Amino acid sequence: MAGTAHEGAGSKGVSRRGFITATGSILGAAALGGQAGAARAHAASAAPVIADGAHVPALVIGTGYGGAVAALRLAQAGVDVHMIEMGMAWDTPGPDGKIFCNTREPDRRSYWLRTRTKAPLNYFLGFPIDRDIPRYTGILDAEEFGGITVYQGRGVGGGSLVNGGMAVVPRRENFAAVLPSVNADEMYGVYYPRANAGLGVGTVDPAWFDSTECYQYSRVGRKHAQRSGFPFVFVPDVYDWDYMKREAAGTATRSALAGEILYGNNHGKKSLQKTYLARAAATGRVAISPLHRVTSVAPASGGRYRVVIEQLDTGGAVTATKAVTAGRVFFAAGSVGTSKLLVKLRATGVLPALNGEIGKGWGDNGNVMCGRANHLWDPTGALQSSIPCSGIDNWAAGGAFAEVAPLPTGIETFASFYLSITRNPNRAQFSWNAATGRVELNWQASWKQPSIDMARTIFDKINSKEGTIYRTDLFGVYKIWGDHLTYHPLGGAVLNRATDNYGRLTAYPGLYVVDGSLIPGNTTVNPFVTITALAERNIEKIIDVDL
Repeated sequence: MAGTAHEGAGSKGVSRRGFITATGSILGAAALGGQAGAARAHAASAAPVIADGAHVPALVIGTGYGGAVAALRLAQAGVDVHMIEMGMAWDTPGPDGKIFCNTREPDRRSYWLRTRTKAPLNYFLGFPIDRDIPRYTGILDAEEFGGITVYQGRGVGGGSLVNGGMAVVPRRENFAAVLPSVNADEMYGVYYPRANAGLGVGTVDPAWFDSTECYQYSRVGRKHAQRSGFPFVFVPDVYDWDYMKREAAGTATRSALAGEILYGNNHGKKSLQKTYLARAAATGRVAISPLHRVTSVAPASGGRYRVVIEQLDTGGAVTATKAVTAGRVFFAAGSVGTSKLLVKLRATGVLPALNGEIGKGWGDNGNVMCGRANHLWDPTGALQSSIPCSGIDNWAAGGAFAEVAPLPTGIETFASFYLSITRNPNRAQFSWNAATGRVELNWQASWKQPSIDMARTIFDKINSKEGTIYRTDLFGVYKIWGDHLTYHPLGGAVLNRATDNYGRLTAYPGLYVVDGSLIPGNTTVNPFVTITALAERNIEKIIDVDL
């Protein structure tokens, strides 16, 4: 991200304003959680954008995990694919020479069409610290519904651009509750390994972890978890661990060690542009149109579909409206994007035969955040890697899994920070409001209480054992829990309910769902490996049977 290469190193000259800004922007970043391939990764985005009146054999709406898998496997099967992406390509450096802006100093690149930042953790000492920014098609969307803010990546690569890269496979004994209609033997024997290989997943070197300055905060988390009897686990990630070692050694430009995460990562993170999308581009069969938004998908003659697409400028204005035809359409706009589009198309009579499960089964993956104030003898470190690599597993006993997250402010905070995933049973529904012409979500703020109760099974016990307290200044005035958001939206077009067991929208042959909207609200862990593996499973069947 923008700024000097060594911003994460704990500069001695940090001003109060700079510290507060860093604490707001980067603390939020903490929870979200080989340059040689970069040019190849962006090759697809250099192709001409889709033209009005074009026909494509396969059109993929979205470039996140499910869409990237579908595009790659279709192209390898000999199918020409065009991907439609609402966000930018993120392949051109800004005036500072970097593609992504700095977490400490968010500029117009940071947020999707907002005039003020909305950092996930946007208070310090009880004072709000968001700032005004120019309206721009930035990388992070903080989409607000009545009872929750949903954070989503905007750009070629989708959520892979802005998450922490924690590549977690659910425990086998929990899988039946995640995807009850899916064969677990196939997932754990074939598709999870395939997804991990495709994503470039790796795990931190335990010996290096034990010695490096930048994971002091995780070692404190480990000590506190184990002293209270909780299992502490290393969590795989898609960061280039060799690159991070070079960052720590001072032989590579700092990226994770400069706090880069929330608004993109300029170097070490293996987001989709470096993995699935790079390989898709290399087939020569995949093109991508950034800053394009699909507004309609309707049956057309010859078994095709007429797709209406708006082209946007970087201020969010529509500069052109196009109509194209596609032989097959794959909905991969993410849980919220896919659900909103399908709900609208069903309610407005464009796709009236979509079944009544469309829009249902949406959940927040039980996300809730909190911070703890440690004693002076438990410093968490001025230099912290922004890439989390560990977690506390109390799922079986308390219904909570907590990632030990960083607070990479550049100074010592004596604070531990966590993003919990909980077994929250509440599910919301998207519905069409004809009066406003908008899709709404009926999530209620009070529905977060089960998540708080489950997270407490970990942190009340740790606080009691350590004699510590919760931080009350990070989410408002005297507010302990970050219960207003989710990073992990799931559901809305649930597998084997809204679709068949492979994501087909059976009333309309040739329409498919391939993203996180297939998963009914919870994965027990960070969800993107499960989204990727499920997409691998489903597209293999679709290619074998439908093509």
